[in-house]
This record gives sequence, structure tokens and C-alpha cells, in this order.
Amino acid sequence: MKKTQFHSKRSEQSVVFDSPAQYHAVSLSGGKDSTCMLLMMIEKQMPIDVVLFADTGMEFPEMYGHLEQLEKHLQRERGLSITILRHPQGFEYLMFEEPKQKAASIANRKQMGVPLCGNGWPGIRVRWCTGQLKTHLIAKEVNQLKAEKNALHYVGIAADPSCSAQRCKGDQYPLVEWGITESEALQHCYARGFRIGNLYEIYHRVSCWCCPFQRIGELRKLRRHHPELWQQLMDMDNRALAQFGQTPLGRFKENWTVDQLDKRFAKEDLLFGGDE
Repeated sequence: MKKTQFHSKRSEQSVVFDSPAQYHAVSLSGGKDSTCMLLMMIEKQMPIDVVLFADTGMEFPEMYGHLEQLEKHLQRERGLSITILRHPQGFEYLMFEEPKQKAASIANRKQMGVPLCGNGWPGIRVRWCTGQLKTHLIAKEVNQLKAEKNALHYVGIAADPSCSAQRCKGDQYPLVEWGITESEALQHCYARGFRIGNLYEIYHRVSCWCCPFQRIGELRKLRRHHPELWQQLMDMDNRALAQFGQTPLGRFKENWTVDQLDKRFAKEDLLFGGDE
């Protein structure tokens, strides 16, 4: 692949496209921002050597279809496939089976009266899902590429102040450099024929379908538009409650179990006719 030098106006937040780096690694979440970044990098003839995607195993089915479409485009344009990174055991193993080994964790579990295995539902203080299934996998791969190949790491964060203010540190952020906002990123994807399974026509954010940090409104949509995933979520929550009880590990949300949400949504459907 031809290595092209790119020059941009230098500033404190500028992306240095004329770096002597020998390798260029792109992080892909599959969402609108990282998809737009990858498409624009291809269009601008920027060098790309590897595209990394951390698969939690809990993505929407439509997301996997989108990734297949995107990979075909990447193969046509650059002869590259998406490099998939996965935890060797996966989400449900970490949630229900991973043994606790640290003395402090074991003591805390004994005090709570819960089993010494499994992480339970992720919480604000311990987002083990993001850490073990995404961040750590990407960071390990990227750090190795930086050490071995002097790699640049490209991250798809949009130029919206709420998105980029505290997150642009140490890597390359082309969308910020180009001033591409979240809404513009989505429209760029749509204009190129990448609709991301129309997930953004339903949901405000597209992440793991089982995420307990989703807003109530997003969960209401999940129940309506993805009933098979909603049933899986109910099964997982029942298992968590059976294993961890009414502790933070066992509760999907602080004030709601999935079964309680299901009953609430069913009642709202009767009262309001299913309006979102």
C-alpha cells in the first residue's frame, strides 16, 4: 500500500498525519463515529494497516451485519480484513463464573454472603465489562504495535464538546481534527450506504444490548424492537438474582430488576398504546 504523507494545520489538538510512524492502527467500535472515521480515512487515502474491533459477544445482531458490510468495503478498497479481538471466555463467563482471587474481593464476597465467582451486573464503580471485554484488549494490542512498529492509533471520537473534551489524549482523533460532529458522522455513513442496521433509527446509543447503564427509554425500545434479546436479558437477570440475591451484583439497576421493568412496560403499553 502506498504510504502518503498528510499535512494538517498544527494546533494543540491537531492530528499529525505526517508522522514518520510505520504503522497505522484504527480502532473500530462499529458505531457511527468510528465507522465514519474509517470511511473518511479511506476516502482521504490515509494509510491504514490494521482495523481493530473488540467483540463483547453481546452486540446487536444488526451490528454484526454492519461489520460484514464494512469489512467487504475495506477489503475492496485496501485489501484488509477487520481484526477481531475477543476475551477467551466471554461476557457470561465473566458475569457468572470467573473465580475471585484477590484477598480483598474474597473477604468482601464473604461479608456480602454471595458466591466467590462471577462479577454480577456491571456497576458504576466496577465496569468490568468495558474493561475486560473492550478497553484492555484494545490497549494491549495497540501498546504492542506502538512498541514494535511505532504505530499511530486512530480513535473515532466526534467533535462535539461533550464527546471530545476530556477524551482526546495521546492518540489520533481525525473527526475532532475535521470538525465532524456526531450527527454529521451518522449522515456521512448513511450517504455512503452504511445504515448500521438502522439501529440509530431506534436507539440513541448503540452498544451492548444487555448494558445496565441504558436509559429506561432505551430499554423500553429493546423490549419492543428486539423481544428475543429482551427475553435473554430477563433470563440473565433471573440468573443473577438467583446467584447474587438483592445485592448490587444481582440487581440490573439500583431500583429495577428486568422483570419489574417488563411489568412496567407492559402496563404502559396498555395505558398509552405503546407510544415511545
